[in-house]
Amino acid sequence: MSTRTVVHLLRHGEVFNPSGVLYGRLPGFRLSDLGEQMAQRAAEALADRDVTAVISSPLERAQQTAAPVGAHHGITVGIDPRIIEAGNVFEGKRVSIGDGALRNPKTWRHLYNPFTPSWGEHYVDLAGRMRAAVAAAREEARGHEAVLVSHQLPIWIARLDAEQRRFVHDPRRRQCNLASLTSLTFDDDTLVAITYTEPSADLIRQRAAEKAAEKVPQKSSRLSGRR
Repeated sequence: MSTRTVVHLLRHGEVFNPSGVLYGRLPGFRLSDLGEQMAQRAAEALADRDVTAVISSPLERAQQTAAPVGAHHGITVGIDPRIIEAGNVFEGKRVSIGDGALRNPKTWRHLYNPFTPSWGEHYVDLAGRMRAAVAAAREEARGHEAVLVSHQLPIWIARLDAEQRRFVHDPRRRQCNLASLTSLTFDDDTLVAITYTEPSADLIRQRAAEKAAEKVPQKSSRLSGRR
């Protein structure tokens, strides 16, 4: 009889980043107030699961997201450097269209190859370390469930790897929203299912609406007393 084990890949919640930089592996980037709510939502979504291991990326935002999950199950959160954010040469810079580092010709030398990619950690290396971390978590929680708290790109590459799909992709089309769960189900060591859920979907929609409202130009009011 086979043994069923589930490894949940949990992305961290929203980060406080008023300057809008690509924070990558930089220290000092913690969850926003909304991000802390997202972490609680994730813990609630996993409350009834048979979780016996909670493991986090070393970065603060991931550990903050892992904390309520571990607390609910009475588990000390472990740290695994293999599930840290991907390396990126643009860390600490704005990369948004129109006002970011990508407008600077000096940065273009990093953009020649989207297939590896040339601006950061190679997808093959990223997939390898995530695969090893998932295997270790599966072994630790065999017959139960484990939670790995990581970051968008590592989780997405891990999913592409598990589905035997090409690593090159459009970042805008990643199915890995804030505080989402990508759950890998194994019978013994064989992957049998991948499911995706968003416990904080309503919070994300709320934030998107707030940002959209901020971009709407305010109509100037008429001068009082005008005749």
